[in-house]
Amino acid sequence: MEEIVLNDGVVIPSVGFGVFRVPSDGSTYRAVREALDAGYRHIDTAMVYYNEEEVGKALHDSGIPREEIFLTSKLWITHFGYERGKLGIERSLRKLGVDYIDLYLIHQPYGDVVGAWRALEEGKAAGRLRSIGVSNFTINLWNRYVTQFDTLPSVNQIECHPLSQQKKLRAFLAERGVAVECWGPLGQGNPELLNHELLLGLAKKYGKDVGQIILRFELGEGLIVLPKSVHSERIRSNLEVFDFDLTSEETEAIRAIDRGVPKRDPETSGIREYLLEKYPIED
Repeated sequence: MEEIVLNDGVVIPSVGFGVFRVPSDGSTYRAVREALDAGYRHIDTAMVYYNEEEVGKALHDSGIPREEIFLTSKLWITHFGYERGKLGIERSLRKLGVDYIDLYLIHQPYGDVVGAWRALEEGKAAGRLRSIGVSNFTINLWNRYVTQFDTLPSVNQIECHPLSQQKKLRAFLAERGVAVECWGPLGQGNPELLNHELLLGLAKKYGKDVGQIILRFELGEGLIVLPKSVHSERIRSNLEVFDFDLTSEETEAIRAIDRGVPKRDPETSGIREYLLEKYPIED
């Protein structure tokens, strides 16, 4: 497994296992156990995924020492602000059943982000959070909020895949030493991406599937990827991406299919209100 050193010295595996929209009906537990058995040591969840408890149980039941697993969760906008942020951190720790979380993120850039960040900084200082970062921050939103932070985020988790490579934002973050994590690294099943002629040709050449070609490209770009699946074969295959390399010409060809526009624009008006209504969190 390849690893990346974050700007605070914390080491993170470059491939993680995501559980967005995996139900908390036993499905998350089974998927995380399968991922851990397959060799994943980086699990990514969030308060608003409603499955932190099953993630924590799977980690505990795996028998793998806690320090060998990199665990990420995220603070939801219902718990932004300093006091609410502290409650949210303790809620995640309790739901996960752990003493610390390796990476904790501000999930969305809306509301009292600065107060929430103070709570994360305090949690890090207390050893409850090893590293802290943000998610879905554009350059404009970064400049609005992060310039008010006392410390620099270690990570920005953003939508990123070959059709939306976020090159300008990635360059902005690279200048600041901030790592990029890709949510939806396989385009969330977009058939246009998964059936792209260039990627199909490379898959045939290397004896891989298109998903593996995409992940290999993203890893070669220095990105952290968080593929998600509940299917055993796909869980395993998404980790089998370290036994080949794309040529520089192939990498350039994939860079060229970028459309430059993400599917979701975090700067869309009214999105905070929409998210609060669609994804409530009870204390």
